[in-house]
Amino acid sequence: MAQLWGGRFTKETDQLVYDFNASISFDQRLYRQDIRGSMAHVRMLAKQGILSEAERDQILAGLEGILEDVEQGTLVISPAYEDIHSFVEANLINRIGEAGKKLHTGRSRNDQVALDMKLYIRDEIKETDVLLRKLLETLLGIMKEHIDTFMPGFTHLQKAQPVTLAHHMGAYFEMFRRDRGRLGDILRRMNTCPLGAGALAGTTYPLDREYTAKLLEFDEPTRNSMDSVSDRDYLIELLSALSTIMMHLSRFSEEVIIWNSNEYRFVEIDDAYSTGSSIMPQKKNPDIAELVRGKTGRVYGALMALLTSMKGIPLAYNKDMQEDKEQTFDAIDTGKACLTLFEGMLSTMKFSKEVMEDSARRGFTNATDAADYLVNHGVPFRDAHGIVGQLVLYCVERNMALDDMSLAKLRSFSPVFGEDIFTAISMKTCVDKRLTLGAPGRAVMEQVIREYEEYLG
Repeated sequence: MAQLWGGRFTKETDQLVYDFNASISFDQRLYRQDIRGSMAHVRMLAKQGILSEAERDQILAGLEGILEDVEQGTLVISPAYEDIHSFVEANLINRIGEAGKKLHTGRSRNDQVALDMKLYIRDEIKETDVLLRKLLETLLGIMKEHIDTFMPGFTHLQKAQPVTLAHHMGAYFEMFRRDRGRLGDILRRMNTCPLGAGALAGTTYPLDREYTAKLLEFDEPTRNSMDSVSDRDYLIELLSALSTIMMHLSRFSEEVIIWNSNEYRFVEIDDAYSTGSSIMPQKKNPDIAELVRGKTGRVYGALMALLTSMKGIPLAYNKDMQEDKEQTFDAIDTGKACLTLFEGMLSTMKFSKEVMEDSARRGFTNATDAADYLVNHGVPFRDAHGIVGQLVLYCVERNMALDDMSLAKLRSFSPVFGEDIFTAISMKTCVDKRLTLGAPGRAVMEQVIREYEEYLG
């Protein structure tokens, strides 16, 4: 097939070279953006008197027909074309004739593909944000339901102090809220229109770049034509943000996997999000959580690949930049799929309240509160720390919790202990007396939940 750039050449491109150079196999997903950008460009050309109104209307009708036929499957995007731009333009010329040859006036494939990617990424950021919002809504629902579900908080994967499931879920709410903020930052920063930058040095045609930017819902045109066609910062930022989202999902998945184990039994994953074993009938595996954890590396790889591709490229456009698409597309698809499936798994998961609370009790998460009790009754902190350490050792050897001990036995370690010790070290007391902002106490958690409800609107 004749190329858009074939006039300079006297020989056909070697087929292997052509296949290696072509991008139609992956950039075909940009067809909507390519057609939308072309339609805005044509309207601007007619406004500026570069095209007649009749030519504008003919080209717009042709582009609308191509879009409709591709959407309905009656026009197949063929690998016979080098890229999506060639496919659209060649089909336009085939349908409307000479007027179609004027479509490319005042632009280059360099600013065209830069526009297509920005339009595509803008759409994908908005879709990813919707998925993050849905995950946040699920987290908030769990928080509201489990404000009094006590569980151990961990440091070093060791039981440390008692918290609530609401408090634990709130930590992930904060993570994913930051992720939404990062996506919003990228969207604001990238929302400048590169169309009109040409190959690298603009064009001699009297284009109205502000008008094109407005038609395509950009804030303004880009300010430097060389940067316009060679900027991939917004893709690197997006891949970085997706990597952070995946890191958060992976940490969450790791906890789900641990909590789902026979040793913990904190959660039961719904059958729809679990699989069994081909030889072990008792197994119920947390495959979705494991796959999300595994696919995190795939998104990290896309970020490192693009950073590596871009690190040595001089201004302006170079063919290396074609490598921005495949792995970006894959990272976006992976991130969106993981968000969707993880939210589905989380929303159907059952939490074992009694098991969680018993784990907190038997994990001596109230030991610090027992020491505080002694301090508040006049025992120096270092002595109180030693007394409670001896109590914990005694309980470990007998497989019991601190509040399983009798008052008499507690007093054998320190006569300071009184009847009120059992209230002081109950899970409810230990949690609810922590009332600084960010702590798990009921009153402050209710305040935070109200703030989260306002945030989600």
